[in-house]
Amino acid sequence: MAQALEAPELTAERIAARAAGENFPVVSILAPRPARSHLRAVYGFARLVDNLGDEAEGDRGVLLAELERELAGPPTVEIMRRVHTTIAACGLSKEPFHRLIEANRIDQVKSRYETWEEVREYCTYSAEPVGRLVLGVYGRSGEPHLVAMSDSICTGLQLVNFLQDPPRDLALGRVYLPQESLRRFGVRDEDLAGPLTSEVAALLRFEGDRARGLLEAGLPLSKALGGRPGMSVALYARGGLAALDALERAGWDVFSSRPAPTRWAFARLALRELLWR
Repeated sequence: MAQALEAPELTAERIAARAAGENFPVVSILAPRPARSHLRAVYGFARLVDNLGDEAEGDRGVLLAELERELAGPPTVEIMRRVHTTIAACGLSKEPFHRLIEANRIDQVKSRYETWEEVREYCTYSAEPVGRLVLGVYGRSGEPHLVAMSDSICTGLQLVNFLQDPPRDLALGRVYLPQESLRRFGVRDEDLAGPLTSEVAALLRFEGDRARGLLEAGLPLSKALGGRPGMSVALYARGGLAALDALERAGWDVFSSRPAPTRWAFARLALRELLWR
């Protein structure tokens, strides 16, 4: 079955191309040079498992199980060989990788979340593991106060993605925004296909405020890490905040286009981090 992981939509090149649509540059010039290949490996795995859960042809449960076997080793596909190199070089736990796989298993069987607490629990599988792996690459994964701030940033970024993508998620049969929030603003699931209404805009603004609070709560992680690791992490959080600003400027219209920060916005954020240090 390993050859199934070599399908065109799952190749390293396709995964790298998807980076252009992210809310932050996963590997920026602010990251320490020795860490960059390892950060790319972590990102590549996260994108691969998402692609398996969202885009792959065939039995996705079987494909996710095959990926788990690749994680156990020895790896037989190139992207997983890079992951194993990073795990060995950085002494990473495999547990966060397993949680990312589990997030996509959840996606195959659960399509609605009643409360914010349920959404946040999902983020312990889909989002928090990425930040914990980044801390591991920087050799700081064993410090609980850093992990808590990282979890806040990653959950905030995940929520920002949910706010940018309601039509895409609905097309996949999923609604990640809490059902209790939809009811609060008089929004039905099908309204998330568009067009924009005042009710949908109010819903997205409400959840955007929640995301902003999470991202801002994690910002002190930058100073706690210090140096280039801290600057690179700050760019993650500030990229999420910039995405929220873009959504606000667009009036929360996620149906005409996908509001997101420009490359120039990221360049300004990176310059800001360099000048403020």
